[in-house]
Amino acid sequence: MLDKKKIKEKLEKERDILVEQMKDMGKMNPKTGEWEATPEELGYKDTDQNDMADRFEDFESRSSMLPVLEARLKSILNALKSINKDTFGTCKICKKDIEMARLEANPAARTCKKHLEKS
Repeated sequence: MLDKKKIKEKLEKERDILVEQMKDMGKMNPKTGEWEATPEELGYKDTDQNDMADRFEDFESRSSMLPVLEARLKSILNALKSINKDTFGTCKICKKDIEMARLEANPAARTCKKHLEKS
């Protein structure tokens, strides 16, 4: 049987972890609602070319990782919004129950294993 309370707790925990990770990498633009990468703070004023290259590389890494984390956060938030609906835990394609093992591994799953690639 689907334990929605346990799944909700798992979703909330992952949401909180994602938000903290995203805050470490950037900030949310209040105008667009999108997360934007920010460069790492320098603890000193003098920088050389190696330091600047490292900062640029770190910024590029943050810039590429934020959209991935943001997409996962959106799926977590959508799952939290729909957890109390009768359709939660039902495959959006075939309308059959999503396997418990799949929901335990990914509580925001919207499809069963058979339709994993179509989600």
